[in-house]
Amino acid sequence: MPNDNDRILIAGAGQSGLAAAHAALEQGLRPVLLEASGRAAGSWPRYYDSLALFSPARYSGLPGMPFDGDPERYPRRDEVVAYLERYAAALIERGAELRTGARVEVVQPGTSGFLVRLADGQDLAAFAVVAASGSFGRPHRPALPGLDAFARPVLHVADYRSPASLPGEHVIVVGAGNSAVQVAYELAAERRVTLAGRAPIRFVEQRPLGRDLHFWFRVTGFDRLPLARADAPPASPVLDDGRYRRALRERRYVRRAMFSRLDGDQVVWSDGRRERVDAVLLATGYRPDLPYLAEMGALDDDGRPRQRRGLSLTHPGLGYLGLEWQRTPSSNTLRGVGADARRVVAALARHLRVSSSPS
Repeated sequence: MPNDNDRILIAGAGQSGLAAAHAALEQGLRPVLLEASGRAAGSWPRYYDSLALFSPARYSGLPGMPFDGDPERYPRRDEVVAYLERYAAALIERGAELRTGARVEVVQPGTSGFLVRLADGQDLAAFAVVAASGSFGRPHRPALPGLDAFARPVLHVADYRSPASLPGEHVIVVGAGNSAVQVAYELAAERRVTLAGRAPIRFVEQRPLGRDLHFWFRVTGFDRLPLARADAPPASPVLDDGRYRRALRERRYVRRAMFSRLDGDQVVWSDGRRERVDAVLLATGYRPDLPYLAEMGALDDDGRPRQRRGLSLTHPGLGYLGLEWQRTPSSNTLRGVGADARRVVAALARHLRVSSSPS
């Protein structure tokens, strides 16, 4: 199959894929967005109902299109979905191609780039591929003792929508990050909630000195701080306007060290005490969702990409976007993925120029 020398295939049309397409257009390339779902909004339509951005609208737009409305507000899930779809429409007007219902099945090296096979059997060729499919499709479910035989519902936060998602009176939320605390707080309005984790919660004031934390990130350059070791990122803090810590102090929900095991419909704490539980919610994060790269050896044994700052260490012309702590603390966020996209796509464009120049 002939290769398209200026075409770049982007797996995923969420925030990372859209940022990649914008960067590709700036480089004079023809981006083709391959989105498995029916809309260009990534995982956002499937997040829980109450989810809001942790950064204000002012700092949360992708390159070239700020959020409209009050710049200090924290956009909610459905606002973000609508914003991403508007962004995709603007990219299409500029020449990007969007294919929905196009699930990438496998990527293979081609004669002058890559061959991408879709789930419907169609083959596409391009000089470069950006893996921007995120991680929402691969929730991390740790192997907790007794979990497989637990007699009550166990959900990952990826499957949680609202308190109605969980039955019963007593819910244990496993985790110590933003999602764990936000969902525990929401559930505590009508349930008994225990927040269990291996690490303590690190609360950070959301608006120090009256300005959102992301203002200070911008001023200090924290969001642009390169990581010394991408394989060992620090634990993410929980951004709090005061209500989460206050609810914890008032014991509207309680926090305990991780339990020893689950047994039947009970949890066994480290001191041996048992307690009946009606449901367990795992807010334990995600892992890169890149099965289509496994056959060509681009991933390690844990399914993580062999990459450095978004560029493949195994295949020139292959890039990544949206990985947690990929290059900076904001790499997998709306506010940060645009900067990563510019760097990754510029490097892929240089690869194209070098590989296509006469020797």
